[in-house]
Amino acid sequence: MEIHESAENYLETIFMIKNKKGAVRSIDIANELEFSKPSVSVAMKNLRSNGYIDIDKNGYITLLDSGLKIAEKMYERHITLSNWLMSLGVSPQIAVEDACRIEHIISTESFEAIKKLAK
Repeated sequence: MEIHESAENYLETIFMIKNKKGAVRSIDIANELEFSKPSVSVAMKNLRSNGYIDIDKNGYITLLDSGLKIAEKMYERHITLSNWLMSLGVSPQIAVEDACRIEHIISTESFEAIKKLAK
């Protein structure tokens, strides 16, 4: 199943918030991404129905295995690409912004080559 960039961003954001705060609710995602609560609610419904997340009765969001796999992949790409760009002299702000876009379109082969070079 093909996953869209926006879904990858949501999953990565859930992963990052969970690592930072320990628990994730829709309001945390809305605040982090500066999106409206209704937009996040629709996205969470879609992610839930596609088997990427679970939402308990108290509104806490958990990544399921398929969602966690995507979130970890995007996070690794984001960190690796950001650091690599900064090592090339790109300012931290621009490196993070560019990595955010690149992480979704770069092939596995190209990413692995950059990751190898970045070490």
